[in-house]
Amino acid sequence: MIQATYHQYLLNFKQASGTSRGILRTKETWFIILKKDGKTGVGECGLFRGLSIDDTPDYQEKLQWFCENINLGLEVLLAKAIHFPSIQFGLEQAFLSLKSELKSENKFELFPSDFTKGTQDIPINGLVWMGDKSFMQQQIKDKLQQGFTTIKMKIGAIDFDTELNLLKAIRKEFSSKEITLRVDANGGFTPKNALQKLQRLSELNIHSIEQPIQQGQWQEMANLCEKTPLPIALDEELIGVFTSEEKEKCIETIKPQYIILKPSLIGGFQGSKQWISIAKKYHADNWITSALESNIGLNAIAQFTKTLENPLPQGLGTGSLFTNNIESPLEVMNGNLHYNIKKKWAFNLE
Repeated sequence: MIQATYHQYLLNFKQASGTSRGILRTKETWFIILKKDGKTGVGECGLFRGLSIDDTPDYQEKLQWFCENINLGLEVLLAKAIHFPSIQFGLEQAFLSLKSELKSENKFELFPSDFTKGTQDIPINGLVWMGDKSFMQQQIKDKLQQGFTTIKMKIGAIDFDTELNLLKAIRKEFSSKEITLRVDANGGFTPKNALQKLQRLSELNIHSIEQPIQQGQWQEMANLCEKTPLPIALDEELIGVFTSEEKEKCIETIKPQYIILKPSLIGGFQGSKQWISIAKKYHADNWITSALESNIGLNAIAQFTKTLENPLPQGLGTGSLFTNNIESPLEVMNGNLHYNIKKKWAFNLE
């Protein structure tokens, strides 16, 4: 028999981080801990307040229910958690983690690969957070010094012309062969002004733009994807779309160039694989992005990402945003996520 408990954990940002949803100073997350035969499994339910579809008043009650009914088995639990994608993801991790420790004493090696051996890294983009001009300029400078060749800039917080000038300044110094630029509008444009803004961005050889208009406007987004001068990636659009039929209808209607998969927000590994399979039918490529999880969730996402062997730079966080993250072997080296096998995990909530 498996025993299950859950624990809340509050991550503290080193410095307040700006998004189109406001300023973030803390990030709440939850861990599911499984115990069997003296072994432990750990999974992170990366709830994102204000963004997760399962940000509901009864979230903790749901966690309690899944812990009490853990011996129904993973398949049954995942089906029952369909409207709680962050719990689905936490359960998947916890079961894989327990299985891994029962087998090899390493509960954090969910998908063994050259990545977990420390011999192969995962290329990632460097993320530039919203803020005033000088703060964003400093971040860009830092990312370039850290060896990133793909930079993703969140736009929509300050004046569009100022953001455009920041991007122009990078392009003046680095061609698109030297630095790949991605932008993320987080739904900040309107259907009326989006195309004109996309035209101006396209002059700077931008790789792609994430979620130019707010989710749920499928026809308007389809229209944009058809006329766009630069590739569009769906992000928030995938949140809250639960069945394979709904997912297919979404991709078939919009026909995006890319989809972005955040396992915590779209139902974990299983949900991500389903989206990838549907998107491929409609010739849409993808990459994986973390969503401010602790190093527990980030580790799971990174290991899963490696199994997909997608050559594009991924949107994996670096775990360095928080003052109280869980110590792990994950580190960033020259614009890549690296698993340093000499570093140990330090996970102890009990």
